[in-house]
Amino acid sequence: MKICVLVKQVPGSEAQFSVSPDGSWIQETGLPFEMNESDNYALEEALQIREQMGDSEVVIVSLGPDRCQKVIREALAKGADRAIHIKEDSPYETDPYSIATALANTIKDEKFELVLSGLQSDDLGFGQTGVILGEILGMTTATLVVETEIQDGKIKVKRELESGWFQWQTMDLPASLAIQSGLNQPRYPSLKGIMGAKKKEIKESSFAEMCDIDGLQAFNGLSVQRAEKQTEMIEGTVDQVVNKLVDVFKNEIRIN
Repeated sequence: MKICVLVKQVPGSEAQFSVSPDGSWIQETGLPFEMNESDNYALEEALQIREQMGDSEVVIVSLGPDRCQKVIREALAKGADRAIHIKEDSPYETDPYSIATALANTIKDEKFELVLSGLQSDDLGFGQTGVILGEILGMTTATLVVETEIQDGKIKVKRELESGWFQWQTMDLPASLAIQSGLNQPRYPSLKGIMGAKKKEIKESSFAEMCDIDGLQAFNGLSVQRAEKQTEMIEGTVDQVVNKLVDVFKNEIRIN
């Protein structure tokens, strides 16, 4: 089985953010970057499927600047066989459709039977790329996947629904699955894996070459919310004070 895993590099959970002077993006200098959490679980699931199936290949696909090589090497050190790096320089594309298009154009000739992605990225959190990619490639798709089982040319998945409910669904291959965090226990790279990752293939392409459409959405600007305190004295008769409080609760605090 040929398995593709989409891996994204995101700012670390402990990162302290500040907006760039022009308000177009965050200032990345000095920020710690790491593998997106749910992508880590998607990678582990792919490695476990390969171990169960035997004759299989796990390929990492990552889009981003040169610093993405860090998470690509980490994935290779954990056991992935090879990688594809779609290079993109700042300003980065934030539109899920154009991103999925670039990914689809990159991997369409690979004929993957299974594409695994994290449910959503920890930075932007759109949660759309894996589903759109599957649709472009004509794959069956499922999100919120918390368990997988390969059986006779199909894949059976367990999906997390609302209020503690789950759904089992049997799907045809090829399939694109968005993996929920927590479905397995991601492994750590071994010393042997780290040394071996240096020799594994990383094929490079560019976002501009792989995306033939203009983005449909983008950020107009970013800003940091600032908490402010303000005290207002309400004076007047009891009826005036009560009416003023009711107006504040309904129209400013919006208590119904």
